[in-house]
Amino acid sequence: MNDASEEAVVQRGGGDNDDRRTYELEETGFLEVPKRWRKFYRVRQGPDDELAPNEVVCPVCKVVIRSYREYRPGDRVYCMPCMSRLVVVERDDGTLEADVVY
Repeated sequence: MNDASEEAVVQRGGGDNDDRRTYELEETGFLEVPKRWRKFYRVRQGPDDELAPNEVVCPVCKVVIRSYREYRPGDRVYCMPCMSRLVVVERDDGTLEADVVY
């Protein structure tokens, strides 16, 4: 089952020039990070797990990293479980993925 279906879109717009959708994140039970940060990570459910616009997969540890806002190319992401710094890039097919910076 896709966790994106459980998330509700809260509002459209949020900044001065930012028209990104925002999401309400729920606790996922991801125990590998401190409780405060658990809603920002979840385990990937397999190859059929479709990612929401506010989710990318860490290429190092294969954990799904979530955000309040939808991701766009150029966004910087931090993966707490493996301590990797990532940047969001767009693939040729239009989907978003994370590339390791450090």
